[in-house]
Amino acid sequence: MKKILLVFGTRPEAIKMAPLVKEFQKQSNDFEVLVCVTGQHREMLDQVLLLFDIKPDYDLNIMKQGQDLYDVTARVLVGMRDVLKDCCPDIVLVHGDTTTSVTAALAAYYQQIPVGHIEAGLRTHNIYSPWPEEMNRQLTGRITTYHFAPTLLSKQNLLDEGIKDNFITVTGNTVIDALYMIVDKIKKDKELDTKLQKRLTESGYDASRLDNGRKLILITGHRRENFGDGFISICKAIKTLTKKYPNIDYVYPMHLNPNVRRPIHDVFGEDLSNLGNMFFIEPLEYLSFVYLMEKSTIILTDSGGVQEEAPGLGKPVLVMRDTTERPEALEAGTVKLVGTDYDKIVCELSELIENQSSYEKMSRAINPYGDGKSCERIISFLNSK
Repeated sequence: MKKILLVFGTRPEAIKMAPLVKEFQKQSNDFEVLVCVTGQHREMLDQVLLLFDIKPDYDLNIMKQGQDLYDVTARVLVGMRDVLKDCCPDIVLVHGDTTTSVTAALAAYYQQIPVGHIEAGLRTHNIYSPWPEEMNRQLTGRITTYHFAPTLLSKQNLLDEGIKDNFITVTGNTVIDALYMIVDKIKKDKELDTKLQKRLTESGYDASRLDNGRKLILITGHRRENFGDGFISICKAIKTLTKKYPNIDYVYPMHLNPNVRRPIHDVFGEDLSNLGNMFFIEPLEYLSFVYLMEKSTIILTDSGGVQEEAPGLGKPVLVMRDTTERPEALEAGTVKLVGTDYDKIVCELSELIENQSSYEKMSRAINPYGDGKSCERIISFLNSK
């Protein structure tokens, strides 16, 4: 029996690792599965753990007010030293591109424990975009033994970097596994649907506004490289669009980071409670976010995960970044890059609103990121080692 330790610390990581934890738990005859969370996110992480009924075996709880990347790296590295010595796993699995991922992988390397990298091989080849995620991902790749690439392009990136073919397997992305699990749960439970509508109303957006065909634009933003002028430009573009299309609702669950919230107040004012068709609400737990994503018409985001999830629901995505480590989405036509450029955001969103053929071209494009069976492929690969 192999002992597997899964390590994650942010909400996006938790969402993508949760279905893998559940799949491992189904195969308890072959694997002993342990979960360590770092708490790089806290409240948002805990919401995902509750949703998927995952109880961590270890919790580093590193979150401190005002911490920076040096603090996160140091706390995870020291905390993981003790966890690894205590549980002695055969393999450590990390996910994606966070500080938790690269530091946990480094801690495993220091104890000569093989690392498996979920969502391996994504690249922009620009170490400062996204920052620090691109370098986190590249460094994790150098430490990793088993690479679980979501797409053929991701695999090719790894091959180009000298990774041997027999250590790479193409799996699709586990976020699609998670997404389909949650959508199925919502569709099967009418009481849950009602509860989610109520939660949204309590958070500041009345979803019943959509009952008569009113459209919704969902907005998310949190990336460090957009702090400052980037977010100011984004907010100004959104403000223009709310006035240009008053019959459309714009909903923006605000990230907790003050660097995200400050530009919102600078552009929209201190009182965000009565802005007509613009709704700034508190962050949503994953279940409510999926519900709102499914209800939306178009999504405007700088998130990496949303670029994979939204096309699974047929939602066009405009990406507020200059680069993306998910070029498969660009090639498939499910997303477009608009950066933080005011004119481009306004122009591209207007095109999708006004031109039905442009909208349908994106919404009907095939999602390149999977079929909901990624976790099965990962476990099958590990079973063969």
